[in-house]
Amino acid sequence: MDVLIVDGYNLLHNWPELTRLKESSFEHARDKLITELINYQAYWGGKVIVVFDAHKVPGAVEKREKLGGVEVIYSREGETADTVIERLVGDLIATGRVYVATSDWAEQRMILGKGALRLPARELKVNLEQARQEIARASKGDPGNGRLDTRIHRATRKILERWRRG
Repeated sequence: MDVLIVDGYNLLHNWPELTRLKESSFEHARDKLITELINYQAYWGGKVIVVFDAHKVPGAVEKREKLGGVEVIYSREGETADTVIERLVGDLIATGRVYVATSDWAEQRMILGKGALRLPARELKVNLEQARQEIARASKGDPGNGRLDTRIHRATRKILERWRRG
């Protein structure tokens, strides 16, 4: 299964609308990002994990929770989100494609070295916007271009193609 790991605070700092929102309410900006990722996961069909730093929070322990199917991880005191992401990539790379959404160049180089694929914050934002448009079009009953292969998950397409070829 494909997995998307998101460097949460990196995205909050790299998306203008979330940056503006966090100035008035950091928690609201974080919740909006998580909501966007929940919707994207439902559309995309892969697994989404978002990681937030808590390394500067005295006494913080790693915390994991599921929100709408998205796994949300807060790092423990003294551990950065980058460290958690690198560990996750190492654990998940054998299970399928792993994408990491971050605009942190050093982190991108590290995850590429571990075999993951990078997804800059700007590119993830474009993907989320396209997904939102597709969801809106589907909810209005617009079939798009009418092709089934544009509406089913990539893994399902692969299975169907294997069946077709015998």
